[in-house]
Amino acid sequence: MKKTYKIEVDCANCANEMEEAANKTEGVKSAAVNFMTLKMMVEFEDNTDEKEVMKRVLANCKKVEDDCEIYFN
Repeated sequence: MKKTYKIEVDCANCANEMEEAANKTEGVKSAAVNFMTLKMMVEFEDNTDEKEVMKRVLANCKKVEDDCEIYFN
């Protein structure tokens, strides 16, 4: 399953770091961040709970960019 989420991030480099963090998260098959549109596209692995995975994605992204935000609720 693929979903797109609205994000808040301050710079293109931070967006790249968020993308890398998201891609390293368990349950994420692939993730791409578009800084220009402030969106993150996430493809989930099969049989995963999307909200639980996105909580982990947000936690991992905040490790590299503490003031970022992902809107998934």
